[in-house]
Amino acid sequence: MTKKERHIVALDIGSTKTCALIGELGDDGGVKFAALGAAESKGWRKGQIVNLDLAVSSIRRAVEEAETIVGVPVESALIGVAGTHVRGVNSRGGITVGTRPRDIQREDVRRAVEAARGIQLPEDREVLHVLPQEFSLDAQDNIRDAIGMVGQRLEANVHIVTASGSATQNIVTAVNRAGVRVDDTVLEPLASAEACLTQDERELGCCLLDIGGGTTELLAYSGGVVRHTAAIPVGGDHFTNDLAVGLRTPIDEAEKIKRLQACAHRELLKEDFPIEIASVGDRPPRTVFARMLSDIVEPRAQELLMLVRDELRRGGVESSIPAGIILTGGGARLRGFCELAEQIFNLPARVATPRGLSGMSEEDSQPEYATAVGLVLYGARTRRTAGARPTGWVGKFKSMFAGAS
Repeated sequence: MTKKERHIVALDIGSTKTCALIGELGDDGGVKFAALGAAESKGWRKGQIVNLDLAVSSIRRAVEEAETIVGVPVESALIGVAGTHVRGVNSRGGITVGTRPRDIQREDVRRAVEAARGIQLPEDREVLHVLPQEFSLDAQDNIRDAIGMVGQRLEANVHIVTASGSATQNIVTAVNRAGVRVDDTVLEPLASAEACLTQDERELGCCLLDIGGGTTELLAYSGGVVRHTAAIPVGGDHFTNDLAVGLRTPIDEAEKIKRLQACAHRELLKEDFPIEIASVGDRPPRTVFARMLSDIVEPRAQELLMLVRDELRRGGVESSIPAGIILTGGGARLRGFCELAEQIFNLPARVATPRGLSGMSEEDSQPEYATAVGLVLYGARTRRTAGARPTGWVGKFKSMFAGAS
């Protein structure tokens, strides 16, 4: 296997940043960090492309930076898909394997999952993932792996993730125009889960919140499998805009203040200290106080968490996440947000940094790179289990099934 063949390339194209991360497969099956290229995202809004040429330019810059580090051209990549156009739904379907009970084969499982997948989709919707949950065989329910068991009627519960066909195709087109072939499209929070969640959290039940610039992606696990997916149309950029408007300061200044000074939970403020901020135009700088920042940021943080709670209730999983809330994405770094989540949900919460790639520096092991790291790990696992890059929903199902524990 050549050095180029060992490389797995991930493209995380978000509303705020575009990053290209290259991992290298080792002989021991592990994955080593090779390079990271990042560029400011342009031409995006809420997870969808609004200016193709600007989006292509951002992708090209990120890819070229990563290529320069490894000295090998990037020809193909896995890309993340996210945004408010993504939907998740649970479905059930089954097959009769014969006139009398017999051993269940992998092909039977595939057919049962295909039957469960057979839901009527609206026009311009395409299936992104079919994620198996449990199987039932005759009178026995809650079977994790039915292969080798004996029965006559096999049914499957699955979680189906769909996306807007046109929105997804626009992303693929942008990546292609940047000179990169798309190996696979992966739901971004599913990729982030690869890098951020422990098996104990998946089994016990948890909710992953991937807080991006324009949206927050939600993924709920229970019993080791995905139970609910959704996207909330609020992200880190909303906090920045609130500060820019409330403080009458430029967007860049508001972003800097958010990262360095803002706190989403005013109970954590021990003292109300002064902060000098830039004014709009030629006006002189002004002084504001830390509590004023919290008065602006905390209501938005509460709104986001309330929307998450409503979504968990709608999906019927609010009481199935005792392992708590796991925060990742760039927005997870907002001070006080984790503590506020603990208070609102009355559950444990933590900020997750991506794990799984050896040789990654502390500077690169930040929540905003969780999706990119997860995409590389996802690609490594599918390559190991399938022996080749899977294509289409059947390939994705096989890789997810093979990777289930």
